[in-house]
Amino acid sequence: MPRSYRQVTCSTHDGSGPWRRAGLGWATTRIVVVVAVTTLSLLVPARVGAVPRSRQTPQTGTVFVRVDQAGYPDRSTKMAFLMSTGNLAGSAAVINSDGAPVDTIPIGPSLGAWNGRFGHVYRLDFTGVTTDGTYTISADGATSPRFPIAAASAVYAPDLAHSLYFYENERDGPHYIPTALRSGPGHLNDGHATVYETPPVDANGNFRGDLTALGETIDATGGWWDAGDYLKFVETTSYVVALMLAGVKTFPAQMGPGSADANFTSEAEFGLEWLMEMWNQQTETLYYQVGIGAGNTTGTILSDHDIWRLPQDDDTYGGTNPAYRYIRDRPVFEAAPAGSTISPNLAGRLAADFGLCYQVFRTSDPSLADSCLVDGETVFGLAKTSHVSRLLTTIPYGFYPETNWQDDMELGATELYDALAEGSGSVPGLPQTDARFYLVQAARWARAYLAIGPRRYDTLNLYDTAGLAHFELAEAISRAGDPSGLAVTGAQLVANLNTLIHIGVSQAAETPFDYGAAWNGADSVSRGDGLSVMASEYDQLTRSTTYASQAQGWLDGALGANPWGVAFIVGDGSTSPECLSHQVANISGSLDGEPPVLDGAVVEGPASSGTRGSLPGMRSCSVDYRQFNGRDGTFVDNVQSYDTTEPAIDLTASSFLALSWLSSSGQ
Repeated sequence: MPRSYRQVTCSTHDGSGPWRRAGLGWATTRIVVVVAVTTLSLLVPARVGAVPRSRQTPQTGTVFVRVDQAGYPDRSTKMAFLMSTGNLAGSAAVINSDGAPVDTIPIGPSLGAWNGRFGHVYRLDFTGVTTDGTYTISADGATSPRFPIAAASAVYAPDLAHSLYFYENERDGPHYIPTALRSGPGHLNDGHATVYETPPVDANGNFRGDLTALGETIDATGGWWDAGDYLKFVETTSYVVALMLAGVKTFPAQMGPGSADANFTSEAEFGLEWLMEMWNQQTETLYYQVGIGAGNTTGTILSDHDIWRLPQDDDTYGGTNPAYRYIRDRPVFEAAPAGSTISPNLAGRLAADFGLCYQVFRTSDPSLADSCLVDGETVFGLAKTSHVSRLLTTIPYGFYPETNWQDDMELGATELYDALAEGSGSVPGLPQTDARFYLVQAARWARAYLAIGPRRYDTLNLYDTAGLAHFELAEAISRAGDPSGLAVTGAQLVANLNTLIHIGVSQAAETPFDYGAAWNGADSVSRGDGLSVMASEYDQLTRSTTYASQAQGWLDGALGANPWGVAFIVGDGSTSPECLSHQVANISGSLDGEPPVLDGAVVEGPASSGTRGSLPGMRSCSVDYRQFNGRDGTFVDNVQSYDTTEPAIDLTASSFLALSWLSSSGQ
């Protein structure tokens, strides 16, 4: 059945190209969506100060006070911003919950204009306010949202619980968790998924004809949906699992067994189990994707991005209509024939996942840990590291056009070293038992990353893991006693981490809001969170507070201290995006900021522009922020605008590490 469509253009992570990361793409034939919502909900701790959510309405006025709506640790640097259409003088006041002023902040000088309407931005420093409580800031008739000041662990505990809640709502397969948004399991047909060759695609991502089956089926149930759609990628899941397990290992009180409300251990294991389904150790075969995001050139095969529905609809979607056969029975794509080399980005990150698995589960689940370590060493050994051309990420590649891979190999080797260094001599079937072998390999690939040069450097995000790999390797080298003969030293890693952080420092100098990522670039919120992580890592490695204010400030920017006054992590402030480009949140959730919402989801955030393109079944939702948009960033809170309001598992991953670092440091 031919389709009528309206293609929606968008940008890749570097601001170019015809692809989007995920979400809606084309309008197609009419579908009927049945909404089923449970009354169950996971409990998360209440925020200190009981700051309420607020219904979004178009904001009017000439002066606005922007604060971190999640709150400020009592011992942190505390910055807010005053944005005005005209020049201001005098002072702002910090007001406590009794209505009494507790601090006076001089206004000025102006840091410059944000856009043509708001010609003045002022930084408000109230670091001296350290008494726990709930506050507002008032200036020239404008008042900020209420925000708490408390111990760092108390401020961020609800936000970490929200992050975990997001991943629990993204679960696919039979082991879903009932919540107010989730009323049934999705994609049970993945339990007998057919494996296909990777098809060639045209310039629009569509393949010609039909897919070619390889005569094999696998159990591909489980895992997390990638974003607002229902595709599942090893590319993004392997990144999330690495950050999640690193968090459990490094921050047991925030993300591990020591946390009463945000123990990510089981969720990390859930992600690992899916990766172990996608990697067949016996045949040494990697499967890298479940589902298709684009159909064929003739329009006779429709894709995940062509319809808007709940996940439990898919197993029987369209009855016997052949146009929907890859919705009902989703294809799995093989990375390469059994025993072949593997794209080094995937091999490196999977090795890191499996090495971290051993470290985290060695005591609690030795069988899982042992299997992970054998798998990790095997995958690492199959990495294709010579004559590397275009990396394998997703089909089509334009969904996630990653180019760096040396950082992934560095991370993988480091985590395998740490696993072996813990003592794994009793693990049967290990290809390599000498821990130093992997330390040498990690240093080799770190050196290779340094050699790619600043033009290809990036901050911590899906496309570049050096911001985590350098920290882990520097710590490993230190624990090993700074052995000689390695391709890099700990000092060189710290120096390069500093160089990467200065990407954010330089960007912050370009905006009066001191934000380290370009608001008009892609993944702006995730990149800001990643910079916060790197700043905290640097201070940990150098035993300093060199970047403590930036670590705090860049997270503040993601949580409301920005031109729009929006906390771009859903639920982590009184004003969050309401109109997510996310099918479950749109169909089963509220559209006014009140529960149920997809708490913990990090959206794309401000970008160069918003996008449009509706699908049948989509609930219309839009909030107007136009007066706050500028040349340097646009935020469109509209369900159609996946460039700004679509959350994703990789976007959210850097947030829980940023929250954990600041919570554990007690800043």
